[in-house]
Amino acid sequence: TRYRKNLKKLRLFICFGVSFLIAAVGGSLTILDSWYYSLVQPSWKPPDFLFGPIWTTIFSLLAISAYLCWTKYGLVLEARRVLLIFFLNGLLNILWSYLYFFCQRPDWSLFEVVFLWLSILLLISRTQKLSNVASVLLTPYLAWVSLASLLNYQTVMLNGPF
Repeated sequence: TRYRKNLKKLRLFICFGVSFLIAAVGGSLTILDSWYYSLVQPSWKPPDFLFGPIWTTIFSLLAISAYLCWTKYGLVLEARRVLLIFFLNGLLNILWSYLYFFCQRPDWSLFEVVFLWLSILLLISRTQKLSNVASVLLTPYLAWVSLASLLNYQTVMLNGPF
């Protein structure tokens, strides 16, 4: 029916809106200034210009994954739990940017990234109960944060103590 189509569109809009609001807040804390450029980086670090498109893709996949779970199951208890985990994961993502770039403490962000990484694993596990596709869409996020965690570790080792 028309009501269901409009509800699906609204849910998709909300999922993208929340996802990109989280991305915007995290992005606003990502300050590439003289401090950042003075850090010794590992030779295998991807070029800075790739980070924006990669994060845009990841936040789009997060939005679609959340949308699939929400649309398929509405607000039954498990779907509400998954949506809450998406939100908490977003807060952890923002916290990482805050610690690394705003506070200029890669060592603190290295500790925090463990919780971010675990929250992604939890998201993958919980979304799989609702939608295999939603779960698979989160695997690039896990891979990227795994790479970013290694980069964070190397940065701390090459530049510490902070």
